[in-house]
Amino acid sequence: MTAEESPEAVARALQHALVGDDLPDSFTLLGREWSLHRGVFPSTLSAATEVMASMVPYPKGGSFLEVGCGTGVIAVTAALHGCAFVTALDINEKAVANTAANVERHGVSDRVRVLHSDMYAALEPTERFDTIFWNVPWTYVEEDFPLSTDLHSAVFDPGYQGQARYLAGAAEHLADGGRLLLGTADLGDRERLDALAEEAGMRVELLDRVRRIEEVRVMEYRMFELHAK
Repeated sequence: MTAEESPEAVARALQHALVGDDLPDSFTLLGREWSLHRGVFPSTLSAATEVMASMVPYPKGGSFLEVGCGTGVIAVTAALHGCAFVTALDINEKAVANTAANVERHGVSDRVRVLHSDMYAALEPTERFDTIFWNVPWTYVEEDFPLSTDLHSAVFDPGYQGQARYLAGAAEHLADGGRLLLGTADLGDRERLDALAEEAGMRVELLDRVRRIEEVRVMEYRMFELHAK
């Protein structure tokens, strides 16, 4: 979503992603071909997936957890970049199937598992990861904003409740010395994020940022790392 677009305009774009007959069933990103299932947020609708996949500091030889895996580009890339064990979570069952298809397509089934999960719910309490990452739905809307389709949760985070849950639950699944990462953009509400981090006993550090020319404006994508105070 850009500064010039309303939630209603974005909702129309999401509806197209759900039922549009003209959408392809595959796309090219990061020099690879990926499967795209209908009802999953297209990873080429903006540059976010490509930029985040390139910015994430993958723990080579370690474990990586992605919340909100979508088409699976980042989870698969993590495995291809040397992560020994990758877990990909998504609340959208269609995204889970799409990620599983791309895991199989790129030959990393021995290193990547995909789970249908509302945030961390599908994980065992004892599971710990060297890095946890979420390319968050950074568009702030009020808490009563209706998420009328599965795809709405990929773009809108009413009241930033999702990000609050992400920060609050991460400590239970971070390994000792593990890294908690959050991908967002300049359209995100940094003040709200800082307040949520404060409530969770964390501080926010800007790890990296990349500016890309989008269709309507120049977007600045940002990678944050959360640290315990």
